[in-house]
Amino acid sequence: MDGGFGREGAQRNVLGGPLKTCSEDPVTGFYRNGCCDTGPGDHGVHTVCAVMTEDFLTFSKAAGNDLMTPRPEYGFPGLKEGDRWCLCAGRWAQAEEAGHAPKVVLASTNMVTLGIVSLELLKQYAIDLN
Repeated sequence: MDGGFGREGAQRNVLGGPLKTCSEDPVTGFYRNGCCDTGPGDHGVHTVCAVMTEDFLTFSKAAGNDLMTPRPEYGFPGLKEGDRWCLCAGRWAQAEEAGHAPKVVLASTNMVTLGIVSLELLKQYAIDLN
């Protein structure tokens, strides 16, 4: 197994299957391809497909990453509750520790995340398990 890295379309999710699309509206991902793909340039490890909540968005803004405010100069519409977004694995872990973690989509969360967050913990927040 390639640890989640590989040619386009070959990255794996935390369950070992093909990495599924996280969101195309808004378009997410480090590469803005709708998937939580990662690669050498992705220093933030944008690999957790999370479902935004007001609680998380407020927490993230207070932590220095405002995901709510539109930034048209970057083509960023601003996020709202219910949107899916590829979060940095470290930010998700920080939010979880503080009690503000959003739910996750395991089929769309890159296996590289497992170097930062355990599968057992991710499963506690999964919306796509049975």
